[in-house]
Amino acid sequence: MTVARVVWRQLEAGDYGLMRRVHRWLAPRPFRYLMVAATRMGDGWLWWALGMALLLFGGQDRFIAISAGAAAAGAGILIFCSLKHTSKRKRPFEIVPHCWSSIAPPDRYSFPSGHTITAFAIALSIGPFYPPLLLVLVATAVLIAASRIFLGMHFLSDVLAGTIIGIALGRLSFHFFFFHLR
Repeated sequence: MTVARVVWRQLEAGDYGLMRRVHRWLAPRPFRYLMVAATRMGDGWLWWALGMALLLFGGQDRFIAISAGAAAAGAGILIFCSLKHTSKRKRPFEIVPHCWSSIAPPDRYSFPSGHTITAFAIALSIGPFYPPLLLVLVATAVLIAASRIFLGMHFLSDVLAGTIIGIALGRLSFHFFFFHLR
């Protein structure tokens, strides 16, 4: 057995253990509402609203900031679409039914989390242009990422991979647009 296969089996064992615990937990109603609201924020409308708000009130850097966010999100979409179709990993709720969540996913496969990639890519490509907004955007990205696990849409490793990819895309996009096109 290869090292990669051993590592992957260890990862899956941890993912499945957490999945079983989360899927059996009957969370308090306010927490459930928060997780559903958070995951819906990551459906895309929030990012469009942010772009419109920046367009209207974003100051002199608004076009560069919006371009950085759009580039990071666009690259993220391309990456997660190709990785999902390559991995073809089942979603957690398909393996073990979830006790309270019944949200339909936007696509078929689990790895990596597209909501997480997009949230972190936008937070870290736009946020540095507006430092007071950065903490809010990162907190929103963390909440969206957590909601994907709690709602049975993704395994922990899907969200961690999405976080790493999103952070990398966000930072690259910010640096490119800030230092080369400003």
